[in-house]
Amino acid sequence: MNSKLKFFPIILSLLIVSGLFAVIAYKKNNSKQKNPEHIFFTGEFDKQKTCRRSPRFLQRLHIRQPIVIDLSQQRFTGIVFYHGQRLEKTLHAKRWEKYGSFGTYSLDEQGNLYLAPIPHISIGSDTFEWQKNIYRLDSVTGDLSVVMHFDDVSPNPKNPYGIQSLVYDCDDKTLWVSAIDETDFQTQKGVIYHIDPETKQILQRVSGFDALTITLLHTTEAKYLLAGSAVDDGLYAYLIVDGKISSKPVKLFELSKANNHIRKIKIRGKNYLELQAIPFSYTLIAQTTKQYRNIFNAKWDTLVSQWTVALKK
Repeated sequence: MNSKLKFFPIILSLLIVSGLFAVIAYKKNNSKQKNPEHIFFTGEFDKQKTCRRSPRFLQRLHIRQPIVIDLSQQRFTGIVFYHGQRLEKTLHAKRWEKYGSFGTYSLDEQGNLYLAPIPHISIGSDTFEWQKNIYRLDSVTGDLSVVMHFDDVSPNPKNPYGIQSLVYDCDDKTLWVSAIDETDFQTQKGVIYHIDPETKQILQRVSGFDALTITLLHTTEAKYLLAGSAVDDGLYAYLIVDGKISSKPVKLFELSKANNHIRKIKIRGKNYLELQAIPFSYTLIAQTTKQYRNIFNAKWDTLVSQWTVALKK
């Protein structure tokens, strides 16, 4: 018998076994690539009691709930408080127009209002400089001032956006802040900052992602920083461990309608998010009216570890 033929059955068996292992390994790796959120996002979540409080000067003015803080720039530049049983009354101070328009706010446990700027409709002589700051409306005095200036934030005529979104962290009394300047449409150069607003110290700086909006979410098993992308229609998440971002951004899902970028994220109930989306292309927009907004509901199913996303009718 030919010596080569003698070992042919053994070689064939080894090839078959190797092939099976290769198929199994490919399926495992492929499933991880397709559904990273199944492994990355864990636990259940719900609305939580917050440490955040309304500004104290409102009480001094005998303004009580219901109160709505409006940054839409529809009737007033800067900040306006709507109050009264039907929100028919307004509180707006001319001095709150000093730094132009704002896009995001977050309250702390003392009632201080932190604000992120936004260029609105047109560019003025101070617009780019305003985009480099975080602002605070003092809870007691109602004075508006710059909390922190970022020299490395560089808005320009091609991309007029700088500091974009922020959220106060009740766990350690810090701020998470996103900036989306310098992106060149090929490489995202956005930054997530973690800062101490009292000492003005940057605790962490994570580069490479343009977050149009951010918020914090606690599940029963982990803490995440959720981020709506300025580049695509996805919702992403960073894992936070011991007060620091400890992962790259992982896409949890995409919206079911093209050309929608998530601008606001709200936790509405058990395993349930409400997402407000707008068109966005790094150019100046005045798309703050309801006709430009789409609302999406996102539900997390813990049994199958999967998100269901639907446009709200």
